[in-house]
Amino acid sequence: MKKILLITLFLINFYGWSQEKTPEQVVQEQLEAYNSRDIEAFLSFYSEDVKIYSFPNKLESDGKAAMREGYASFFKNAKVLNCTIKKRIVRNNIVIDDELVKYNDTEFGGIAIYEVENNKIVKVTFIN
Repeated sequence: MKKILLITLFLINFYGWSQEKTPEQVVQEQLEAYNSRDIEAFLSFYSEDVKIYSFPNKLESDGKAAMREGYASFFKNAKVLNCTIKKRIVRNNIVIDDELVKYNDTEFGGIAIYEVENNKIVKVTFIN
């Protein structure tokens, strides 16, 4: 009886740990890391070969290493950094955020279209 109870508890815990996050959870958690200016946590939500585009299809950044270069100084130079979501649309593995970003004394808005596969962001398209 004790063995069955232990096996059952193990399976319950294993099932809970192995569940995938929803695309919305992945995007939300990367947003929280962004707002914390935690470059390692932020990049952990992206695939190694992530592609960043400006709408409609201008490649701005290719791969996580290139993202690190761009975002590391951005985070380091930010006295104030906060992104709030004005509206979010989720459809299958696509998350579309209408964002408002405060960066030091500047405020700007835009749209970010995230594509998520296997708990990682594989593509982002920004519309200014």
